[in-house]
Amino acid sequence: MTEAIPQRDAGFAGQPVIEVERDGVHYTLLGTAHVSKASIDAVHAAIDSGQFDAVAVELDEQRHKALTQPDALAQLDLVKVIREKKVAPFAANLALAAYQRRLAEQLGIEPGAELKAAATEAVARGLSLQLIDRDVGITFRRILQGLRWWDRMKLIGSVIGGLFASEDVTEDDIERLKEGDMLESSFGEFARQTPSLYTSLIDERDQYMAAKLRERDDGARRVLAVVGAGHLKGMARYLAEDTRAPAALTAELTHVARKRNIPWVTLTLMVLICGGIAWGYFHGGRDLGRDLLLQWFAWTGGLAALGALLARGHVLSILAAAIAAPLKPFRPGLPPGMFSALAEVHLRKPAYPDFLALRDDAQTLGGWYRNRVCRVVLVFLLTNLGSAAGVWISGASIFARLVH
Repeated sequence: MTEAIPQRDAGFAGQPVIEVERDGVHYTLLGTAHVSKASIDAVHAAIDSGQFDAVAVELDEQRHKALTQPDALAQLDLVKVIREKKVAPFAANLALAAYQRRLAEQLGIEPGAELKAAATEAVARGLSLQLIDRDVGITFRRILQGLRWWDRMKLIGSVIGGLFASEDVTEDDIERLKEGDMLESSFGEFARQTPSLYTSLIDERDQYMAAKLRERDDGARRVLAVVGAGHLKGMARYLAEDTRAPAALTAELTHVARKRNIPWVTLTLMVLICGGIAWGYFHGGRDLGRDLLLQWFAWTGGLAALGALLARGHVLSILAAAIAAPLKPFRPGLPPGMFSALAEVHLRKPAYPDFLALRDDAQTLGGWYRNRVCRVVLVFLLTNLGSAAGVWISGASIFARLVH
């Protein structure tokens, strides 16, 4: 039996509620605002009612740890993050943390406090707790793979802007957050202007969280699901109507397509540049060939090193950037920033206080240079940016030299 019970005008503490009956389980979806004290009261009222034998919350493992374990970031393996090419999702998490911190300072309430209250109260009362949201890193990677190159650059710019923004969150943003989603709000105006971003940020997660609820096998018959108001109607619809196997659906929604084994654009560019240098040797003589090769090393290595220098990397990190960038044709899948960042993390190993201060330091430019964790990320990003600029500039310079 599957039945969606109409939304009540006033649920617990006046918050919106939708109830769904499916396969012998009664689900109560409690819609909350992530910046509202009334939502915290609603969570307490719902759990205090004694109606439920299980609680589900709109959190993944990482966000749950961040809310309930303040020193969780101190357990981060930064070397693993770099080697597994997860620096971009890590930077997105820092942007989200910085956005939440600005909200907390402005409103006097920790964003997501109602989710934290639901999780801690469930554990304290011995109720089954389920974390039903998709991992933020997976969401970010699925967003990137669905965007065009230019839109990716705009999104990355939005994330970087979120890292360094210091102004107050506007009243309009706060009102949208009360009816929307924390991740959507943290990406700012870009999220509202990009339909494909909405699919990954909201609709896919509606499907994922509804499927996670249907997957549970703990024998619970009355489940309270605490989710942001922006997910309430979508989740209720999928929970009541979706007939796809939940395990297969969650696997599909967490799949991130592997990059093509052959990066054709990069490979084609490298072949053209190397071919141009070889043509210079055979048709213009040794001097021209040597000059073209020096241009390649100077532009790619020089700008990659400049990026690491602007990040205030260690002198050996700068040297690693200068050496790795010109060798890019021989390892197209490994960005130069990986080598400079690994050198930085080994030469200036982040200490425990760096991790504890990470959320505060990530909000200011000075903090990024002061905090060793942030600086490793900065070395990675600026080295890659410099290397990419060097490739295009040196390519243009080489072909211009050959033409003339």
